[in-house]
Amino acid sequence: MRPVPLLLSLLLVLLAPTAAATRFEVRIDAPERTGPWDGRVILAISRTEDFVVDDVERSSQLLGVSVDGLADGEAVTVDAEALGYPLDSLADVPPGEYWVQAWLNVYTTFERADGHVVKLHMDQGEGQKWHRSPGNLHSAPQRVRIDPSEDSVVRLVLDQVIPPIEPPAETAWVKNFEIVSERVSEFWGRPMRIGARVLVPRGFELDADRRYPLVIQHGHFSTAPPGGFLEPGDVVDPDAPTDRERRGLELHEAWTGDDFPRFLLVTIQHPTPYYDDSYAVNSENHGPYGDAIVKELIPALEAEFRGIGEPWARILTGGSTGGWESIAQQVLYPDDFGGAWVFYPDQVDFHYYQLVDLYDGENAYWREHDWLRVPIPGARDVDGRVRYTMENENRWEEVVGTRYRSGGQWAAWNATYAPVGEDGYPAPLWDPLTGEIHRETADAAIARYDLNRHLQEHWEELGPKLAGKLNVFTGRRDNFYLEQAVYELEKFLTTGENLGYPARFEYGENGAHGWSPWRDPHDPHGFYGEMIDQVREAAPDGFEVP
Repeated sequence: MRPVPLLLSLLLVLLAPTAAATRFEVRIDAPERTGPWDGRVILAISRTEDFVVDDVERSSQLLGVSVDGLADGEAVTVDAEALGYPLDSLADVPPGEYWVQAWLNVYTTFERADGHVVKLHMDQGEGQKWHRSPGNLHSAPQRVRIDPSEDSVVRLVLDQVIPPIEPPAETAWVKNFEIVSERVSEFWGRPMRIGARVLVPRGFELDADRRYPLVIQHGHFSTAPPGGFLEPGDVVDPDAPTDRERRGLELHEAWTGDDFPRFLLVTIQHPTPYYDDSYAVNSENHGPYGDAIVKELIPALEAEFRGIGEPWARILTGGSTGGWESIAQQVLYPDDFGGAWVFYPDQVDFHYYQLVDLYDGENAYWREHDWLRVPIPGARDVDGRVRYTMENENRWEEVVGTRYRSGGQWAAWNATYAPVGEDGYPAPLWDPLTGEIHRETADAAIARYDLNRHLQEHWEELGPKLAGKLNVFTGRRDNFYLEQAVYELEKFLTTGENLGYPARFEYGENGAHGWSPWRDPHDPHGFYGEMIDQVREAAPDGFEVP
């Protein structure tokens, strides 16, 4: 066959019909509020009526499109150009019958004190869970046919508004507390609240003069009672309680018994426009939450609930995110707390940012060799099987929200540790699609938030203040590889001259994320006794600790 001349080939391409494809048109018809609307339209495609929109491993097919100033009745198109996960594009969805549903994660405009104007989701009491945040919109699920080879339009209407969430009820044991933070409100340019749930000890109402130690249990946003405490009436089926209910009832039995130590157990609520909590430190992107918690919330809470109000009577604890927060507050505010019981903390040394080396690595998704490119895992089972990769998880977050507005884990870390970018949003630690690490941003994050490095650089001052206050517990098979950074911290704190400033490390040989060495059924959280023993040892002579 003779070759087709180049000019004729180009002409044939130009005259060829546009490829047919299914696309979605999503419009807003919300009677309770009028536009314009800013936010992220998230379309989910599922083979069943069940949509999974909050799990990287089991996720429904998601497609995301940002909207800016969308008018009521105006449609936004979701087509093959929209970013997708797990499949990259709508064009990759096999032909077939599917269930589809769309949401709009609504953004609020913030005029911040640093001069930047940004559009982010304002938490509505749900802990930055966009799919159940009051005021967000969604469509009704519907059954449709999708075929990338067919020129068809599927129309969805965002006409349902997620209703408000009722605040958790108070009981004789569990109280609510909230303040408007002056520091955080000034930063964000609007009133910003931080709060707590407080579990009061036995006899709290009977002795109005008694003051109590404070145990702060850091962690993700929750409206549940501190420590998982449950009263018998909270159990759905008393004859067959779940494991969670059983543990909650065990704590109730211990807490209300004669021999349990008396203290205030507190969980803090501090969601930000980026995540379900602030990581309890000052941050260029979140704002001054560390100071707000330490200098505003804690003193006000102790005044309201008769806390002792002295640093030696404040103990920190938590796991995972809460583990990082508890050690970070003890290290960064060494004069304000009397000890930290730290469980499976997020990365405390950025040589192991999970498995990414922020110091010398070039890519967060791949290990590159001359002839081989190996994906970096993001999570594993205890037996070592990989659940998903770094690229998987970061792409899922990018589909849900660009500029670190997904409310996901990597977005939260980026917002916490990175400087503010030129556009007012967090500067990227790495390219969210390719994984290429941005060296200047990574170096800035290391300098401020690598806790092991901070300890090493300030050890002459911090060593005496932290002696005997750091207790770290983690499994050796953490699902997110967090034990690797803990090993680096242990190397520094337990070698050479540092042996004079004791720190404690314990490991579970086959322990997954969530491992704890305490399993005493008569004291379901036996470390509480250790904490209060430390408070008693640190108390001034003659001070009676209950």
